[in-house]
Amino acid sequence: MTLAQALAQEWRTKLQEDYPNYSSDIHNSIICWLLGNNSSKLDSLTPVQKEMASKGREFLYRILIQRYLDASPEQAYQNLMQRLSGLVMLRQKIRAWINTSRDRQRSVIDVLQEVVQEMLNSDRYLQQQMANIAKCTKNSHLRNSLLLANVEEYCVRPVRNQPLLVYRFVNYLRRTQKGGLTQVPVKEWVKFISEDISPGAAEDRVSLLDTVVTSEYQDAEVMEQYQLRSKVQEEFEKYLAEKVDQKAAEWLRLYIRGNTQDEIAQALNIPVKQIYRLREKVSYHAIRVFALKQQPELIASWLEISLNEHGLGLTASQWQEYWQNLNSQQRYLIAALKSGATLEKIAQDLHLKTNQVINEWTKLYLTAQSLRNSSKN
Repeated sequence: MTLAQALAQEWRTKLQEDYPNYSSDIHNSIICWLLGNNSSKLDSLTPVQKEMASKGREFLYRILIQRYLDASPEQAYQNLMQRLSGLVMLRQKIRAWINTSRDRQRSVIDVLQEVVQEMLNSDRYLQQQMANIAKCTKNSHLRNSLLLANVEEYCVRPVRNQPLLVYRFVNYLRRTQKGGLTQVPVKEWVKFISEDISPGAAEDRVSLLDTVVTSEYQDAEVMEQYQLRSKVQEEFEKYLAEKVDQKAAEWLRLYIRGNTQDEIAQALNIPVKQIYRLREKVSYHAIRVFALKQQPELIASWLEISLNEHGLGLTASQWQEYWQNLNSQQRYLIAALKSGATLEKIAQDLHLKTNQVINEWTKLYLTAQSLRNSSKN
């Protein structure tokens, strides 16, 4: 028996347990979608690649059953928009752009719908997925569910610790604004423009990200990053279970899988307000415990509260208030951390001990946490 056949049987058993009322045709269509049309390549994968592919299928299946499989087409689409608009960094960038544009009546969802529709019309990866889905099933409802699951998984894929959709949004801005980006409220946007090149007419524009994403699971550098993420995740989950609370470890595991706070609350049978408090507790320990670790930004990026990529999880107005209340030493510390300086180097520049710098950074993080919490009250 080949690996593809073994996996197909394994998924068939799971689908029969999860959805006994569904026909074998639907089960087979979902299996075809999960394994891909070229399942013969599975035998040539390395052990690490096989593990990554397995986790990818499980993640994709969870997305499908949580938000799309049993939902009507209208509700499924709303679920997709709700999930994507929940990406903190993307929402902040869209709001910042709306505030500086001529049409301030547009909502985040309006802009997001346009970006997703453009991706469906022009993105080579998504067009390939649509062709694959068409080969797996002729059921229009199932096709819609499978495609929306693919869109979500694709949009939230991490590229340089940011969701892919953030890059697609910047490319969308460049295409829709012929005069270019003139009022850019966040300077980090400028470096994203080079991800999109145009050798000729606008229709011939090529996005360099297509190559990055489609080769993500086979690239050696990504393999190394995946192993690092898994190791750090395991270490942090173990710490949370032993030092904080088992629920905190379960929250982290569910959050990294892509579950919303409401879904985590249901899974853990905990009120949503308590889930938010649990999130802040996990965030606090992530900063305090892993401040001296090799990858301090890794966990913070999962929680969408990293300094470099998420501005500590603050909105544009919150960040302005936050920055105005800092003294010169604190501002230097923030700027130095954003530039990549080590805590030891910052301590040397400020003529302080490393522990003093760590304590100061902890205070700065807790101040940001208080600002985030104040927006929920």
